[in-house]
This record gives sequence, structure tokens and C-alpha cells, in this order.
Amino acid sequence: QVQVLESGGGLVQAGGSLRLSCAASGSIFSINVMGWYRQAPGKQRELVAAITSGGSTNYEDSVKGRFTISRDNAKNTVYLQMNTLKPEDTAVYYCNVLAATMMSPLGDYWGQGTQVTVSS
Repeated sequence: QVQVLESGGGLVQAGGSLRLSCAASGSIFSINVMGWYRQAPGKQRELVAAITSGGSTNYEDSVKGRFTISRDNAKNTVYLQMNTLKPEDTAVYYCNVLAATMMSPLGDYWGQGTQVTVSS
């Protein structure tokens, strides 16, 4: 089993910054992709950014140039640095980990979500 724990959300004014962290723990054999998704009220969950174990990244168009995803493979941790935040970035942010455990093949694991609120 893999546990995923996010931290770092909160309330910030437009133009401000926040840094989200997500740590995966448990009987992990390997982690492939780590990513951040978000879901605003009344909207579908969408991919914000993802990073592979080799460091390749992918960003949703609206966050390119403002958000940066990074990971520490030794700590099974992924970060999302969010700069120049806009009110439309307001959402619950979820960490997703694609990992294999000692007992299971690759599977998706989700955190409980952390609220990010950007005031105008």
C-alpha cells in the first residue's frame, strides 16, 4: 500500500506564491510518474503538472511559465512551486503517484487534497 500526503495549501492574494509538497510512503518498489491535479467547484479534475522519474515534465497550458514541478526521488517527494497565482487557480489540488509496490504492479495513488484559494 502507498500513502500520499500533501501539504502547503492555503489562502494567498493574486500575484502571490505558494509551494505544495507531496510525500509518498509505504512499501514502494518504484515510482514512475508523480503529478498534481486540481479540481475547482463544478469542474472536472484536470492535470496541472507531472514529472517522470527521469525528470521530464508536462504542464497544463494555463500554468506554463508560472508553476514549476520538481521531485526528490530519494525522498519520494514531489513539489509544485506556484508563482503569479490568479483567482482562477483556486481549487483543491491533489497529488497523484504512479507507483509499484512490493506486492502490486503499477497503480494510481491519490492524496486527500489540499485547498488553494487565491483572492483577487
